[in-house]
Amino acid sequence: MPTDLVPNKGKDLDAVALGVRYLRLPIKTRLIQEGDDLMKLLEEYAVPHLRPGDLLFISEKVVCVTQGRIIPTKDVRTTWLARFLSSKVRNHAGTPQFRGLGHGTAPAMQLLIEEAGVPRVLFAALVAAVTRPLGIKGAFYYLVGKQAKSIDCPMSWTLEPYTDYAKKAPKDPNGVARKVRERFGAETVIVDANYRGAFSLGKSTSAISEKFIREVLRDNPAGQDSEMTPFFIIRKALT
Repeated sequence: MPTDLVPNKGKDLDAVALGVRYLRLPIKTRLIQEGDDLMKLLEEYAVPHLRPGDLLFISEKVVCVTQGRIIPTKDVRTTWLARFLSSKVRNHAGTPQFRGLGHGTAPAMQLLIEEAGVPRVLFAALVAAVTRPLGIKGAFYYLVGKQAKSIDCPMSWTLEPYTDYAKKAPKDPNGVARKVRERFGAETVIVDANYRGAFSLGKSTSAISEKFIREVLRDNPAGQDSEMTPFFIIRKALT
């Protein structure tokens, strides 16, 4: 294991996924900003650590930043539908379970609506209203789709200057993952991870299953604050 790659605070380097032990090696970077080139960032920070057989996981947030897919929340024009639906989001604000406003803000919900489309959002909201009292959770996000689900606001709680920005969905995440693999030779996943779990937005190969992604990132080793580790190398641990 590279001696300069250490786990983020409160996280472990290793995890078991599909019965196999892996190392999750976080790659720390400088503050990434609009105008930065994703490929150049990977070449500078991640590629020196890659070995044959490694998987490269990339936070969808850094993809969005480099694509210019972020917007100040004050510039998002919210509709009545966004304001209404955001008021129904259960983010546990004011309780110990609170982890962030997310789509409980009108700007984030507005961008979700724009990504998924009004008819799809209305249908998802109707299904959720019927299924939630039955104890079925997550219907709304399942129906609006992963791209819309990945939208967030604010983008981060403590990392300036992004505390007052909303994040749109990344453009063509599958294409981005394939380009990274073609350039650097590592199978790649564009991943959305938080305290609730992880899922892919783009993959260079369908052989990397969603179950594997959920298990290997179940504790969100990249963190959700100011760690600045948007790249992760996933490597089988030596037995």
